[in-house]
Amino acid sequence: MKINPQTKERLQFLSRVVARECAHLEKTTQRLFATPLTLERLQTIETDDEFSERVEAFASRFSRLQDTLGDKLLPQLLSVLGEKPSTAIDNLDKAEKLGWLNSSDEWMTIRQLRNQMVYDYIEDLTVLQTALQTAQLAVPMLLKTTQNLLQELQKRNILK
Repeated sequence: MKINPQTKERLQFLSRVVARECAHLEKTTQRLFATPLTLERLQTIETDDEFSERVEAFASRFSRLQDTLGDKLLPQLLSVLGEKPSTAIDNLDKAEKLGWLNSSDEWMTIRQLRNQMVYDYIEDLTVLQTALQTAQLAVPMLLKTTQNLLQELQKRNILK
């Protein structure tokens, strides 16, 4: 398979980015959820700067990894395989059919968590708690999807 050098370079760059994003997300997840995420703990978000920053870092890293995978790496990889990148849901459906993603429906559901995890906009801490806990449960899916996409790039000798 002959790949345009710029495309190959872009895929290599994106693979490095998602690998770093995974590492950061894993660390932040471990730190944020080291103790149970109770409503009482969430009530301290306005006064506990360290906790607030962990919540913000988790939400940001979770969302950024999902965006980089779904909006950048996946369409680029599909294009290399001769697939015409399409809408996000169509790309995710293709990824699911190729075995890179467990469920495009699950992906779209967790994509909607972003606004619920931005606590500045949330007045009901139960909404924030549920969103953060749902995102925590989805982290392994993001990590596995990353692994699957990187393995596909290695299989096609795109990664060094």
